[in-house]
Amino acid sequence: MAEKRQHGLLESFNWAIEGIVWGLRHQRNMRIHIAMAVLVIVAGLALSVTRFELLILFAAITFVVVAEMINTTVEHLIDLIVDQSSPGAKIAKDVAAGTVLIASLNALAVAYLVFYDRIVSLPYQFFRRLRMSPVDLTVVTLALVAILVIVLKAAVGKGTALRGGWPSGHAAVAFGGWVAVTAIATRTAYAVPISMVGLIMAFLTAQSRVQTGIHTALEVIAGALLGIVVTTVVFVVWNPF
Repeated sequence: MAEKRQHGLLESFNWAIEGIVWGLRHQRNMRIHIAMAVLVIVAGLALSVTRFELLILFAAITFVVVAEMINTTVEHLIDLIVDQSSPGAKIAKDVAAGTVLIASLNALAVAYLVFYDRIVSLPYQFFRRLRMSPVDLTVVTLALVAILVIVLKAAVGKGTALRGGWPSGHAAVAFGGWVAVTAIATRTAYAVPISMVGLIMAFLTAQSRVQTGIHTALEVIAGALLGIVVTTVVFVVWNPF
């Protein structure tokens, strides 16, 4: 008797799993809900939500999935029993679909309440880390200068990313690096000599581009101004000195 009861429980469990698998195979909305559920759970773990918040997220996910399964069940039962052209059949299907809509809106509200503050604070946390690490800020700034050089060269239509055209990328990065080195060295006792060495290196880089005929003097000046302005703005905003 106990074995028969256990066998019946296992069969019921297997049938329930088969129902979920069928829904995933044949119902697009079900696949979308499960995919979103996985993303929400991963986001919750990545953003370190509390145990209570995770519980609320699981409840909202379960509510949506159960509503979708009930909606699917109602639709198939109506198709088997009732004429699809019947007004009553349409009402039943619409009400079942409304259940899914309410569950989905509830899930969106829960996700907003749980994730909004964490997502909004991410840029500030990032910039706060940059403010604490001048080296990282320098790397990001010089990368930004290089990207702007490439964009400007593409807009002007002259030269390549690494050779020729407006403005000089080497001059932009060199003078941007000089501003960054100066900003980092301002709190040291050797700020002036360090800044002078950086400036001399930047001038030598710019001079070499003109002497080799790769850039004109105006192209080098334009690159130098771009590097100085962009780096100064970034360091003043995120790492004032």
